Amino acid sequence: MIASLRGKPVARTPEGLVLDVGGVGYLVHATPRALARADGVPEVTLPTYLAVREDALQLYGFADADERELFVHLLAVNGIGPKVALTIVSGSRPADLRKAILLEDTKRFEAIPGIGKKTAQRVVLELKEKLGGATSETAVLGSPELVARDALVELGYTPVDAERALATTDPDLPPEERVRQALRQAA
Repeated sequence: MIASLRGKPVARTPEGLVLDVGGVGYLVHATPRALARADGVPEVTLPTYLAVREDALQLYGFADADERELFVHLLAVNGIGPKVALTIVSGSRPADLRKAILLEDTKRFEAIPGIGKKTAQRVVLELKEKLGGATSETAVLGSPELVARDALVELGYTPVDAERALATTDPDLPPEERVRQALRQAA
């Protein structure tokens, strides 16, 4: 297994990033955060995952160990392959995805291209226990945020854009006030 690569970023292709490691160019399918880490630096170290198939060996690169760990967990879900797992990890920060899993927020995953309702439900169901399970306190604490997020989605925001807008609001406020704040800031 190739657990990480340290090398010089020499090219970007539609498939990912090429890292020159000791004179060998490795094509790494990378998350946007990993690509950003490689911008304008003489050398970068990326945690990686080597996917082995009958017809190919493919490297996947991540900005940090959290992204890689979540990617590996996603691969264990029935019907999720490396490309879909990379798409999921690329869409949001690992902490946000873990929170969505623990809160059983399937809508968050359904908003990702290539993920349908059944796949989103499988991700939540199969990973909830692996990621520590959710206590009822966690679900209760997360509920107001989901209420605010869902209200913004009803107003036309995507789930990710709604979460970004809510991130700039005061988390101690009630959901309806957070929605008002987010709308004022967007205007």
